[in-house]
Amino acid sequence: MDLDLRKLRYFVAVAEELHFGRAAERLHIAQPALSRQIRSLEDDLGVEVFDRDRRGTLLTPAGKQLLEDAVPLLASAEALLRRAKAAARGTPTLTVGFMPGITITPAMAVFSTVRPDVNVRLLRTSWDDQVEVLLDGRADIGVVRLPIDQRGLQVRPLFEEPRVVMLPVGHRLADRASVTVHDLASEHLLQDPDAVPEWRDVALELRDRRRPEVPAIHQVEEKLELVASGAGICVLPLSTANFYIRPDVIPLPVEDIGPNEVALAWVVSRRSPLVHDFAEAAAETLGRPRSE
Repeated sequence: MDLDLRKLRYFVAVAEELHFGRAAERLHIAQPALSRQIRSLEDDLGVEVFDRDRRGTLLTPAGKQLLEDAVPLLASAEALLRRAKAAARGTPTLTVGFMPGITITPAMAVFSTVRPDVNVRLLRTSWDDQVEVLLDGRADIGVVRLPIDQRGLQVRPLFEEPRVVMLPVGHRLADRASVTVHDLASEHLLQDPDAVPEWRDVALELRDRRRPEVPAIHQVEEKLELVASGAGICVLPLSTANFYIRPDVIPLPVEDIGPNEVALAWVVSRRSPLVHDFAEAAAETLGRPRSE
């Protein structure tokens, strides 16, 4: 049996929405047509991937497994198409993803001396997509901030750097030289608590189960706008905080919080010499401990 990638994309949309109507809108197709495609996929596989009853649409055990495998498969298919089109253009190209605050110019300079024939492109990433751009081929290699889902990736550590808490001007702690995690226990964190486990373990809003909903935040600028307005605090790597200096937000060292780890990452199945050469250039220029 040849697996139809279009049907698989339809399945992923329904699995993520758990609602045929919303998935159909997302895919810009009619709901009856979407239902037929899902039925056809189930016929192809010989299993049911959704339970449909009065409670709504739920994934079956087979559906859960299919979703786990389908997402990286579709990403690999997109990456294949992107690399084939890039190769057809004739000029070798390497796309490097990087997170805000990380300067990769030294690595690019060394790489360019080794591979002057290569067109290097840069892609700014975020916490949400720094892995996604590697899996779907938008970037060949990325300078990422850990932790990430490392499945299917080769990860090479570069350096660690301190993290700071961002507070609004006028905050009760703003005149301190530094703070501890316990000083922040009563604050509202504007990010995933798992990203700051030291805070998570002492947070009053988690202990009392009164944590307000955190809006979807995709950019550092959005976080700092919310901090400046007094909506809460956030914890950032020092280099990111230094990059986004603004007068209404104050960065403070946190004495007992772990550092942020910066690493290189690329899809483990990639055997490109360009990826290897850039990794070596980055290790040579960026892979030294930082003291700031």
